[in-house]
Amino acid sequence: MVTQITRGIKISVNTSFEGTYFKNYKIHFAFSYEITIENYSKDSVQLISRHWEIFDSLNDVEIVDGEGVIGKKPVLKPGETHTYSSGCLLSSPHGAMKGFFNMINFTTTKNFRVIVPVFRLSAPYALN
Repeated sequence: MVTQITRGIKISVNTSFEGTYFKNYKIHFAFSYEITIENYSKDSVQLISRHWEIFDSLNDVEIVDGEGVIGKKPVLKPGETHTYSSGCLLSSPHGAMKGFFNMINFTTTKNFRVIVPVFRLSAPYALN
């Protein structure tokens, strides 16, 4: 698990290798990740959007931007937690992701970024 705290918002990430499958005559490596967002600040906040940089050892970096996470824009009051699961496909058994969440602080009405630290995606049988 990797964790990081930005402005009182703690991000924790757990990853899992889900297996391989063939699509369009090419092997794909499936990974899942679970992200927990904990509000340790004194203010209510809302996650507005996300930005991901997905590194695949056999491909260029893929950038993904979007509204919310898995179709939701969770509001977290002080002390609250939101957990969600998602996943990605890689062309190789090794990669990584990092990014940030754009959030709004309801007390100050200001937007801010919460860093999602780099987390590795590796098929266990491919480790050397």
